[in-house]
Amino acid sequence: MSARHFLSLMDFTADELLGVIRRGIELKDLRSRGVLFEPLKNRVLGMIFEKSSTRTRLSFEAGMIQLGGQAIFLSPRDTQLGRGEPIADSAIVMSRMLDAVMIRTHHHSILTEFAAHSRVPVINGLSDESHPCQLLADMQTFLEHRGSIQGKTVAWIGDGYNMCNSYIEAAQQFDFQLRIACPEGYEPDPRFLALAGDRVQIVRDPKQAIAGAHLVSTDVWTSMGQEEETARRLAHFAPYQVTRELLDLAAPDALFMHCLPAHRGEEISLDLLDDPRSVAWDQAENRLHAQKALLEFLVEPAYHHA
Repeated sequence: MSARHFLSLMDFTADELLGVIRRGIELKDLRSRGVLFEPLKNRVLGMIFEKSSTRTRLSFEAGMIQLGGQAIFLSPRDTQLGRGEPIADSAIVMSRMLDAVMIRTHHHSILTEFAAHSRVPVINGLSDESHPCQLLADMQTFLEHRGSIQGKTVAWIGDGYNMCNSYIEAAQQFDFQLRIACPEGYEPDPRFLALAGDRVQIVRDPKQAIAGAHLVSTDVWTSMGQEEETARRLAHFAPYQVTRELLDLAAPDALFMHCLPAHRGEEISLDLLDDPRSVAWDQAENRLHAQKALLEFLVEPAYHHA
């Protein structure tokens, strides 16, 4: 099995990641100029969704179509996976028919097992462990607005969950300092922290994390699958709401990002997405462009087979 997979940011070199992001900017420019570019003609992406999605589904499906290919949406209700077919068996069969597979799942182990038995690239469209595609979009957005993120300071405010884990990996790959402000008991996975070393700092006070930061990012306090914890989480996270006043403590040219969907009045104040420092809409759009660059990188273009 020699296929390249994208299960985490660590699956690529720092140079490859930067190349994908720069390519995302080029593909965005081609689309804005109405240039038809279809390197993945006749290529098919299978998309397995165990979790619901707006941006991930739209961006992968539209991205494949724009690159000249097709995407097939599969929910657990539509496949044998949802009825207990072993993941390895599904991977073997599906990868004989498809050119790439994107999986959005609760358990990261499903991704790793599927990839181990797949002869085509497997992409992590979000798991309980990480969300690397979102980080490609975030890094592309920062590059577009502010140039290189190398040596800058990033603040993560809120839950040390999958998005936070991916930010920890990004700090290593893109060479920035990361300050994480989270309540006790909601720290990121120790395995991620151990690899990052002194590049990452955990603090309890969001003001301390945001002070002088060039990028401030947050996410919902209750992720999919944690709904029964909502009330308890609201109490723990209340001091971690990102407001315009809190953002004022960041660097004068700081950007604010949120991977969406946002719960206004919870992790962000009601007006924050309307703040000129917020680039959340660009960030959301860049899922499309960054993932098109990722697909182009991973899936062998059709003309190689001609």
